[in-house]
Amino acid sequence: MVPMKAAPFEYARPETLSEACSLLAEHGPDAKLIAGGQSLVPMMAMRLARPAWLIDIARLAELQHLTAPAEGHADEVFVVGAGVRQCVMERDARACANLPLLAKALRWVGHVQTRNRGTIGGSIAHGDTSAEIALTACVLDAMLELRDTAGVTEISAREFFLAPMVTAILPEQCLAEIRFPVWRSADKNIQRGCAFEEVSVRHGDFALVSACAQLELDADGRCLRAELGLGGAAPTPLALPEVGAQLVGAKLDEQAISAAAAAAVELADPEGDLHASADYRRHLARVLVERVLRAAQQDARSKVGT
Repeated sequence: MVPMKAAPFEYARPETLSEACSLLAEHGPDAKLIAGGQSLVPMMAMRLARPAWLIDIARLAELQHLTAPAEGHADEVFVVGAGVRQCVMERDARACANLPLLAKALRWVGHVQTRNRGTIGGSIAHGDTSAEIALTACVLDAMLELRDTAGVTEISAREFFLAPMVTAILPEQCLAEIRFPVWRSADKNIQRGCAFEEVSVRHGDFALVSACAQLELDADGRCLRAELGLGGAAPTPLALPEVGAQLVGAKLDEQAISAAAAAAVELADPEGDLHASADYRRHLARVLVERVLRAAQQDARSKVGT
């Protein structure tokens, strides 16, 4: 019988981020941070995770900030504290305006109850290849700030994920904030669009495969900039800057979209399991890349004149 009760552990609720880092330094790999607990608590209940110490950072004000870039500045960043709840992020007007791709990705994260407790940083730190927030961070090339008693370390989201459920974070480090690049331009003729899609057994389940894209088009519909990626199609969330680069300068007709989807599948490396074979995941990857490119293009076109 699978245990449904966590193994015994000690509990601490630090008052500051510095205190949390000191506890991590003291207890090392025997300690786990908890904020939303949407991934860790089920793993503890099944005894897949057995931390000796649980360090609760859910109430740390230092991890709750949302900072939008000032108006009129191009290529700025939207700063998100790692402890910000997913439901707060999806309802924040500044976040939706500056990070539309993340706003669309959040609709696919679990259920309302999941997002009410889950945090932005917790989803990233968990390192699931199918996680929507992690994929968006990779595609947008977000920067992650890690804290420990020695100071601050910065790492790109594209370098953070190493293997399934394995990240570059050290036992003594805490993910403090995420800095998402914001796409802006003074040229009013440039239109932007984005899309996020996934296929799962049931809505709210882990994605078999997910895909997302964000585009920038000129007045003639020619692609000026493109980023896209796949989740569940490789051991880690997969950003595809090479595929985005091949779209630059092209009009997104069916031939260009089909070629981009084929290139994306070539870079994918899915594994089969009891839910879907590797070949089926490759098929889904191709279909979803085509779908998000069309949807992102339509999203951009719908904003002409706005």
